[in-house]
Amino acid sequence: MSTRNGQGGGEEYEHYEAVVVGCGPGGAAAAATLARNGVETLVLERGAEAGSKNVSGGVIYAEKSAPYTIDDLFPDFRAEATERPITHNYIHNIAGEKVKTFDLTEIHENDTEWADAVLRRRMDSWLETRVHELTRETGGGVLTGVRASGLLRDDGEIIGVTTDELEPITADLVVGADGVNSELAREAGLMDWEEPDEWFQGVKAVISMPEGAIEDRFDIAEDEGETHLFSGDLYEGVRGGGFLYTNAETLSIGNVFHLDSIVEERAEVSELLDTLLTHPLLAQWIAGDEYEELEYSAKLVPDSKKVAHPSPTEDRLVLVGDAAGQMQAQGPLIKGMNHAVTAGALVGEAFAVARSRGDRSQAGERYVQSLYDEGVMEKIRPALYDRSRSVTEDRRAASFADRLVGSSVGRAGLDAMMRAGIVERLYNSPRMMQVLPDTATPYATLPTAIAKRHGEPIAEENTVSPPSLEERIGELTYDTDIGNPHIVVEDESWEASGAAVTACPVSAKDFGGGCYREEVVKSNGHEERVVSFDSQPCVECGTCAIVADTHWEHPRGGKGVEFEQG
Repeated sequence: MSTRNGQGGGEEYEHYEAVVVGCGPGGAAAAATLARNGVETLVLERGAEAGSKNVSGGVIYAEKSAPYTIDDLFPDFRAEATERPITHNYIHNIAGEKVKTFDLTEIHENDTEWADAVLRRRMDSWLETRVHELTRETGGGVLTGVRASGLLRDDGEIIGVTTDELEPITADLVVGADGVNSELAREAGLMDWEEPDEWFQGVKAVISMPEGAIEDRFDIAEDEGETHLFSGDLYEGVRGGGFLYTNAETLSIGNVFHLDSIVEERAEVSELLDTLLTHPLLAQWIAGDEYEELEYSAKLVPDSKKVAHPSPTEDRLVLVGDAAGQMQAQGPLIKGMNHAVTAGALVGEAFAVARSRGDRSQAGERYVQSLYDEGVMEKIRPALYDRSRSVTEDRRAASFADRLVGSSVGRAGLDAMMRAGIVERLYNSPRMMQVLPDTATPYATLPTAIAKRHGEPIAEENTVSPPSLEERIGELTYDTDIGNPHIVVEDESWEASGAAVTACPVSAKDFGGGCYREEVVKSNGHEERVVSFDSQPCVECGTCAIVADTHWEHPRGGKGVEFEQG
């Protein structure tokens, strides 16, 4: 650490060669690569511990084509930080209580070296320890409970970060690995939170399982695991689907939906989770008399096909992972953490090369070029989707596709494709997933038709009784920051902010305990529907930053919700 002149040259601030904001997989990869190249690196993590603010589905992949995988950077990673290998993959098309299942193992094994289920608190906290050991050797380290609140500038140029807890810090490189709700990305003008159709929302419950139950009920060994996806008429037209991942001793069960669809349908997202949990199909895996939710959580997911930034750098700032929209969500292919790892390592590599050549300012440009040269951008933002979406996502084309599926011609064609095994092959085609349109047809209409005509009825009775939303909120851990609200509702009218009442994962109509509630205010004989607000039960997913008129920021370091599972 050294001191350098700050804004205008008049103040001296602490200076590091590199400051990494966020100690998730992307930030950890960047910090480890920088440190191994002898770069003085400081990591700022706003959680009380890395992982306490993070949520994923989640499965982390190691791709054969990737220049870096997380076990390249941290050799003990799989043994110490993951739950169990994922060896089998399925998708269940549902129509009422009829189900047609396809094996998706082929597409998930395409370009895959390995894939493991993870829980973020365990994974990220382990990474934090390793990263701290590496960065301490460079004169840096990891500081937890510190929120990078903004960008430090000198004559308009980004030269560092400001924090709530410390004096400003300058750096030759600032790595924004601060997640999907990156305030650094937004302040730099690289990302925004404007359009609901550019985002997904994920809601998840972590379910306790009796000892040995996962192996028995899924018929797998201790070194095997499964992912299950769910689509069809479960969700009454909301575009998206469900998931189930086997962890070491728990299950991660949840839904991921297009945020604009949640808003349009005024869907209650906690109730949609209950719809999945109580479906008869799940009775083979979870039993009502032993059902226990360990944690309820939610997060936003960027639709990288639309928002992955083509050049995620500005001055000394570079973005990696969700902060740059680097999340691959293409049908059953849901990959984010591995791309964040690759991006983080490429940043470290780019800065090391730029420094060795005497021009550190070239690090951002080198990083961006590497994203293209190594094929990262083509994976997360395929050109094929960009070329096809104007046709496939046209409202008239989408409406015609839905009508065709329900017509006699469509039914005959579907039957013929099923007999020939074409449908399952299409599900397992990476190229087909790249052009899959974000319409109701692939998420609801077609899966429902498949299940109706070719599914088998489920005989089991599901006796699970999920906890209420109030109970779910009550089980979460909070360090509330009284007097420092991190969200301000700027327009409380129903027209401006009413979508938050149903879209918020901890709010619902006719429920008084969440963040957002509908109220009727009477004044001088006039009634008005307004939105009232209380930030205390917030899970910091960021949904309301997009669907409501709010000023949204993260709580101060270590404050707010603390996830134990993640």
